Amino acid sequence: MNRLEKGQLSRRERQIIEILYRLGQATAKEVQENLPDPPSYSAVRALLATLEGKDMVKHIKEGRRYVYKPCVTPRKAKRAALSNLLATYFAGSAENLVASLLDPSDQQLSKKDIDSIRDLLNKK
Repeated sequence: MNRLEKGQLSRRERQIIEILYRLGQATAKEVQENLPDPPSYSAVRALLATLEGKDMVKHIKEGRRYVYKPCVTPRKAKRAALSNLLATYFAGSAENLVASLLDPSDQQLSKKDIDSIRDLLNKK
């Protein structure tokens, strides 16, 4: 099982993927310009190469530039991340996750939030 299937990406890798989803495609320089507290250009190139090795992004060559595009849909990436979250913190149980969200000692959900969650559950 690769790291994507486990939902395991570093913080920087997730940031880069989010930038590529938002822009559709980008050069390493464009990715660097969109990163908060950006690392060096070489570090961004290394991160993109790592993501390519994980089959998360691919590149095409346009002249002398490499242009990177995501090759995993946002939905698949979200599902992998959620699966990892469930396995890591909630013993693989969606029920435990929802119970944690509804725990009033952790956070207060508005009536609107609760109604929206109820509507989603009723649709399922």
